[in-house]
Amino acid sequence: MFCCHAQVPPHTGGGFRNHCPFCLHSVHVDVLPGDRAADCGGLLVPIAVDYHSKKGYQLIHRCTRCGATRRNRTATNTHSPDDPDRLIALMAP
Repeated sequence: MFCCHAQVPPHTGGGFRNHCPFCLHSVHVDVLPGDRAADCGGLLVPIAVDYHSKKGYQLIHRCTRCGATRRNRTATNTHSPDDPDRLIALMAP
């Protein structure tokens, strides 16, 4: 469960879901992707979307507790993709 309190379905497109597809927020639990080694536990707020030629579109999050920034791939090829309107809003300058 994330900040919007929605029940988040599993990611069905391969890989793991690391943010809410509805509000796009996440929780700061990793130092390296998937290691669950961060002690912070702060809320990761989506601040932008960037495009990487090999990884595709990525959400950029900033932690509200420690200020760290993280990049996460957007979820598109899944039963419950990321909200396209929220992604587009984050792309606006």
